Amino acid sequence: MKLEALKHFLPWFTLLVLVTIIGIANPAFFDPAGLIGLVADIVPLFIMALGMTFVIYIGGIDLSVQQVANLVTVITTVYLANFGMGVAVICILVGFLFGAFSGFITTRLFVPSFVSTLAMGFVALSSARYLSGERALSMDTTLRNENFGWIFGNTAGIPHELAIAGVLLFLAWFLQTRTTFGRALKAVGSGELAAVASGLKVDRIKILAFGISGTLAAIAGLMFSVKLSGGDAHIANGFLLLSIVAVLVGGTPLTGGVGGVINTVVGTLIVLVIRVAMVYLEIDATQQQLVFGVVLIAAIALTIDRSKLRGVVK
Repeated sequence: MKLEALKHFLPWFTLLVLVTIIGIANPAFFDPAGLIGLVADIVPLFIMALGMTFVIYIGGIDLSVQQVANLVTVITTVYLANFGMGVAVICILVGFLFGAFSGFITTRLFVPSFVSTLAMGFVALSSARYLSGERALSMDTTLRNENFGWIFGNTAGIPHELAIAGVLLFLAWFLQTRTTFGRALKAVGSGELAAVASGLKVDRIKILAFGISGTLAAIAGLMFSVKLSGGDAHIANGFLLLSIVAVLVGGTPLTGGVGGVINTVVGTLIVLVIRVAMVYLEIDATQQQLVFGVVLIAAIALTIDRSKLRGVVK
């Protein structure tokens, strides 16, 4: 079997090896209730990574998702009393607009996505700081429970967070694999010039991909806010690196056209297992970022399509 064919199975093999190692080191890891709790805890990260997948799938990058999530935590906390559950619609709209505008800057102003999304991230950060008054905000617990308490309930032992993640995963999978838009995403990621030559409206496709990323980042931010009962301009810090790692180690390379949302499920689980292992080994938060930085470099090196590196950076 050729190396390129083996790459498809590498994320699954990696996950299996990591789970086996940590299970041998600590058999309590396989406790069903504990596993469900661990997976439920990373749902916001998974949702953020799910949105990131669409942008990386077309060969771009979205560096604004962390700050969009931070902004949404502040918006949720500030406006929950005014709009109740309707604040979720406002947050999702804000996320979509931030993402879509990043796509607009990238496609219409010809600014590379890592620059346009980094700039939009700074806009989101500044907005969050202004709206929060440069302080951490607390949410009214009664209002939170009345409007969003159901998010953290459970049915038959299954946390509702997992059900939300499952629904979003199904919608993302359906969009990627069963629609014309999904086929267009793959075409753009596989070769943008060829996609343009075939008559696809590449600019519109890319703007929508960034819009989806912003939307899912907003949903992740909403869950952060409700779970932590508050908002802050820095509450989701650290999740940008983890979301990128989850997408890349899952097998969706920065060069695009390969992988997809199912791969991100595997990648997120790999991130979860690595984090659990580092907790068992008592590695502090700073060193954890170092470890994930190394993992990110390795993931890029193993998944990137070097034949595309002669092309234009997207």
